[in-house]
Amino acid sequence: MTSTPPPSSLDPEIAARLKRSADGLLPAIAQQYDTGEVLMLGWMDDEALHRTLTTGRCTYWSRSRREYWVKGDTSGHVQHVRSVALDCDADTLLVKVDQVGAACHTGDRTCFDADVLLKDAGSGVLGSDQ
Repeated sequence: MTSTPPPSSLDPEIAARLKRSADGLLPAIAQQYDTGEVLMLGWMDDEALHRTLTTGRCTYWSRSRREYWVKGDTSGHVQHVRSVALDCDADTLLVKVDQVGAACHTGDRTCFDADVLLKDAGSGVLGSDQ
């Protein structure tokens, strides 16, 4: 297997701006467009980003299965893309979506529902005695 990424139809001007990880991926945060709710984190390479930008459906790269997957193709829990933005460092994508059903493969609304480490800490600083 080669480390060279597969050819992509991503606009070369967009591709030139991206700062990818060593394996050619960028984290892609999926956020509900109207509420701001953070739904999940997936990974995209150039081709997954191209497909996301051109189809209106989120396409991710599965690091475990080593294949593309379109969110909702098997579960029916589709992500309709509303906007895609690149962060100021050009190394993370924010994909605002209209989520249909659960975003998490466990069936939870978000991937961050089940294991909350801190909730409603108020305005205090963590670890302070105040």
